[in-house]
Amino acid sequence: MSVGIVLVSHSAKIAEGLAELAAQMAPDVTIVAAGGLPGGEIGTDYDEVVAATQRADSGAGVVLLYDLGSAQMTAELAVESLADPSAAVVADGPLVEGAIAAAVAAQAGQDRKAVAEAAAGAGLPEDLVPTPPATGGAEEIELELHNEVGLHARPAAVLVRTLSAFDAEVKVRLGEQEADGHSVLALMSLGARQGDRIRLLASGPQAAEALAKAKELVDGNFGE
Repeated sequence: MSVGIVLVSHSAKIAEGLAELAAQMAPDVTIVAAGGLPGGEIGTDYDEVVAATQRADSGAGVVLLYDLGSAQMTAELAVESLADPSAAVVADGPLVEGAIAAAVAAQAGQDRKAVAEAAAGAGLPEDLVPTPPATGGAEEIELELHNEVGLHARPAAVLVRTLSAFDAEVKVRLGEQEADGHSVLALMSLGARQGDRIRLLASGPQAAEALAKAKELVDGNFGE
């Protein structure tokens, strides 16, 4: 089971569209949209958020994200009303970026605390997001992207989910730019396109295995 995600927005269309986008990167995660009022008006509905939180919880807990201030209040009230309020948490992060980061973390099997931290960390500049120090020897590989969209949303999410299974720190470089191989948003910010050559640098006990799997993904066009 994985941590569930609830997207609380004043607009039903925003919540539903974002849930659809995030689901593309986290197909095994329950992502529930809770946007708008029952009549279709703009606003947030407490009862709908409570029901969405209950639907999203498969036993591993739930992380809620929100768009504007009153949505935060609604989300927090909904969590407080649960039979077990400790099973859910409201993450203070940007709705769009936070939802993507949280979805990928949940897909990777991370716990509720880590998923909430991923959502909150998506709102920080990359140089302020802490990363654990690398250990062990460093290894490197250069790969050419052949898939049509390059290293964008879904391929980036696939790569992050795959690398998370290895005990290794991985950096991805495109020219002079470098991104954390465990951050979807950072990888997307590289803007790597079809035909670009990226370098992966890995360190840690499973560095070689991580690079070998990354090569397999790139050679296989990320399963596209």
